[in-house]
Amino acid sequence: MPRPPKGVTIADVAARAGVSLSTVSRALNGNPTVDPVLAERVKDAAAALDYTASPVARSLVLGRTQTVAVVVPDLANPTFQAILRGLSRAAAADDYHVLVADSAESIDEERILAITTRRRTDGVILCAPRLDQAELDRLVGGLRPVVLINRSSGEVPTVRADYRAALAAELEHLRALGHRRIVFLAGTAQSVANAARLDAIGAFRAAHADTEITEIPCGVDFDAGASAAPAVLASGATASLAFNDLVAMGLLSAVQASGCRVPDDLSIVGFDDIPFASYTTPPLTTAAVPAGELGAQAWSRMRDLLEGAEARHPLLLLPRLTVRGSTGRARS
Repeated sequence: MPRPPKGVTIADVAARAGVSLSTVSRALNGNPTVDPVLAERVKDAAAALDYTASPVARSLVLGRTQTVAVVVPDLANPTFQAILRGLSRAAAADDYHVLVADSAESIDEERILAITTRRRTDGVILCAPRLDQAELDRLVGGLRPVVLINRSSGEVPTVRADYRAALAAELEHLRALGHRRIVFLAGTAQSVANAARLDAIGAFRAAHADTEITEIPCGVDFDAGASAAPAVLASGATASLAFNDLVAMGLLSAVQASGCRVPDDLSIVGFDDIPFASYTTPPLTTAAVPAGELGAQAWSRMRDLLEGAEARHPLLLLPRLTVRGSTGRARS
């Protein structure tokens, strides 16, 4: 591969083209987000200087690793996998790599990973962090540039799903089917997403005094949902609302194994619409979270920060109620 003449750098190309270093990097890597006029100007400047981009040299000149870190609470959860997929594909289009760290639902591990990965990358994206608000506020100050997914903190760029509105829609769906005794299988206590669901349940109770909603502490995975089956069946409820689809699937499998008919005896609702949700028997009613879009939008905001652009307003995406065969009319 031909080498650029000694002394010719990416900074020289940027100066000749009259653009930023990051624009040169993106243009020479064929990034389609670069304005075609600017891309052509960069290529002309590179050709005139006989410059061929070197990833190592580019990183040195930019003072960057071309890598961002993403800390997630549980890589086994398909929702976080979908967020990462959307994020990593968007980052790759901008010639960036993604370093992924799994905190395994541990708050202490989350804090450590956020700090250590930031030292080796250009920025960090915290996906659904479990830290309490005060500690999160303290932490993000030392991590900048930082972007939050499904949390907020001061002026830090944020993208999140409206879990409260989506759960309210699920409750309205069950009530329209005649359900007046509902159980909610709660997620982890430190989860902000779980708190949003509980807020929606509280507001629903206040608006519908004739509907009883009880909470059963559960968890976030398949085994937790299956373990909750005896308590759900003993409650006398005609419908169960699970923290997420994995919990709903565990419950669905366990109650049907005991002879309970879904939805004739018990309606079950999940949350997230993970890829397997439409293939259960019966298919799972759930709220479809735009996980890939959350990831892509998180990267877009991180790219703005890396390029010195002003932080955009927080983005709120609304999950969509997806009705399938696991919900039906309440039994008499």
